[in-house]
Amino acid sequence: MSSSESTSKTTSEAARRERRRSNSLLLVLAVGFLIFAAAAGALYYALRPDILRIAVGPSGSDDYKVIQAMADTFASESRTVRLLPVKTDGAVESLALLGAGKADLAVGRADLDMPAEAQTVAVVRKNFVVLWAPSGPAGKTSKRKPSPRIKEVADLAGRRVGVIGRTPVNAALLRVILSASGVEADKVVVTHFGTDQTEELARDLTIDAFMAVGPLDSKITSDAVAATARLRGEPKFLAIETSEAIALKHPRYESEEIPPSVFNADPAWPGDKVETVSVSHLIVARKSLPETTVAAFFRQLFAVRQAIARQVPGAAHITKPDVDKDTELPVHRGAAAVIDGNERTFLDRYGDYFWFGLLLLSGIGSAAAWLRRYLNRDEREETNDHRKRILAMVSSARTAGSNQELLVLQREADAIIAETLECYDDGAIEEEELAAFSLVLGLLSSAIAERRAALQPANFETVRGAASAPRG
Repeated sequence: MSSSESTSKTTSEAARRERRRSNSLLLVLAVGFLIFAAAAGALYYALRPDILRIAVGPSGSDDYKVIQAMADTFASESRTVRLLPVKTDGAVESLALLGAGKADLAVGRADLDMPAEAQTVAVVRKNFVVLWAPSGPAGKTSKRKPSPRIKEVADLAGRRVGVIGRTPVNAALLRVILSASGVEADKVVVTHFGTDQTEELARDLTIDAFMAVGPLDSKITSDAVAATARLRGEPKFLAIETSEAIALKHPRYESEEIPPSVFNADPAWPGDKVETVSVSHLIVARKSLPETTVAAFFRQLFAVRQAIARQVPGAAHITKPDVDKDTELPVHRGAAAVIDGNERTFLDRYGDYFWFGLLLLSGIGSAAAWLRRYLNRDEREETNDHRKRILAMVSSARTAGSNQELLVLQREADAIIAETLECYDDGAIEEEELAAFSLVLGLLSSAIAERRAALQPANFETVRGAASAPRG
């Protein structure tokens, strides 16, 4: 091979190597960009707030005001959970949206028909049943207080009861109370009045008793009691003495007591504690909603409850559900974990993912190493050719006839060494391959040194003979 051909081949191989190096660099940059984009996307996905759709209604109700204030407070103070109120016509529609998967949370009474997937997250408030009957207006001349005709629930048979609120669940609750008290529900006539019709309720002389269902500090209930007392005489509050039996048979209800003087202090209404039943207004969630999401919502709710109550006083009634009580509607596992202190830690939840990620990274590393070797296969083949060339050069060195031939071999070996070191720096060959290359290179160096040493006596004799030859 001539010197010009060797130089041309070396230049061509260097240019090809430079192109491969550029392509490898572009590939590394592309893979790095993809990994960065995937990591950024995963980080955004992990840190983005969960937006929960909560169905509530009707618009303007106490429930809607509480949920709207909750959504506003979450938006300003929570980085993990956001609420998107879905306005409905009432609790029945709200629960229907939850059952259809069109809402993540819903607000509704516990005695409504719940979707099969609904589970309790929080108690918005407890609604107490308040039953009372008028004593009749006091006579102008008589000093005796009038005695009410209805003194207990059993006396409601054949009477007419005015129920505040047009929702049919109040009438259904009254039928449960009547049945448990031994009164045939069909013998009691129920007339519904709107929450803004307390005056009409009090003036209707055909009504023998009244029923309200709401919080004990409800203005609607207090106004209704006051209105009936003003127009129909002092109220006689009816105790539901079978409240514990009702709660036992119907887990959606609870046995409660109305404390004395809760509706009026002087005179005291009621004058003594009154046994009754209550039904809770709940925030319910779909069972399939992730535990971590519900737990984050639950923690945030009770962290900002006081702030919500400053906007809407009714939010002060929000309480945690009782996880120890056997209720008809179970508590969602996310809320229960926070209440019991058994919430799983970050490693508990994502430990398996970390191990899987490590295995995945290991696999990606192995694949990257294979890809690098595949892309550098030409360099490795070139290195093998160089090694074979050096072995051939070893034979040529041992039969070289002059130092000039050895010098040519040495220069060619130097060029091969430079190319091989560049391939090693580029990662195209491994240390094992470089070690094999070093072995044959050592053989060449030894062969050149031995041949050069062998040629020196011959050269010396040639020079001495030329010096001693006679000159003519």
